Amino acid sequence: MLRETPHEVVLLGLSDAWRDRRASTRRHLARSGPRILPWLFAEFAAPRLLRGNGAVGPLGAAALERRVPPTTTASVNSAATQGMLEALRPDLIVTCHFDQILAPATIATARLGGINLHPSLLPLHRGPMPCFWAAADGGNAHLGVTVHRLVPRIDAGAILAQRAVQPLVGATVSATARQLHLVGAELLLQVIEDIADGRDLGRDVPLLPYRPFPTRVDLAAAAKRGVRLTGWADLRAARALGGTLL
Repeated sequence: MLRETPHEVVLLGLSDAWRDRRASTRRHLARSGPRILPWLFAEFAAPRLLRGNGAVGPLGAAALERRVPPTTTASVNSAATQGMLEALRPDLIVTCHFDQILAPATIATARLGGINLHPSLLPLHRGPMPCFWAAADGGNAHLGVTVHRLVPRIDAGAILAQRAVQPLVGATVSATARQLHLVGAELLLQVIEDIADGRDLGRDVPLLPYRPFPTRVDLAAAAKRGVRLTGWADLRAARALGGTLL
């Protein structure tokens, strides 16, 4: 998407996934048990660890082409980050696979607010692992992506666009998430053009319950039904996507 958009990109911000890794790992283990560890590794650690020193992934290469070096932030709502955004004066904030909640003051630094890509058909499966819950709830029967307005509540803003997606047969949760983000990138580009042209047709929908990280019981029950969180192919994909700039 970074390559395809015709609009100027003034900042590429990355959330520091390592900012509290020990504390967050302990929390995940306490709630989800050891079954969650391979998924956490594939999603967060593998993209950095499975490539050689100096390697540049697709995001890093696109950033170099656009001459917008990635900026990693441990707190998107810090005074430093807000000051940087205020100086750059962006028209629109776009988030994707970003694990921090933007405060109202942060969103307000952009003239047109912000939008987010979420890999579910909202209001279904709000939360950090929507692809798991889609599989656990009904075999991916309600699989898709949503672009919605950023608000200071997780996956709760007005819906701007949605697209249903046919799941890949036998795909892991990680593979399904990659598939949805690829489809979602196209949807994001469409929504950005709609907003640029003054077409903002967001619609509010009643919120459904937030779906947090699964418990040990949730993961065990899903495994019995054949739901796989991740596999070797996902680690290879993480290696291909990773790099020192990610």
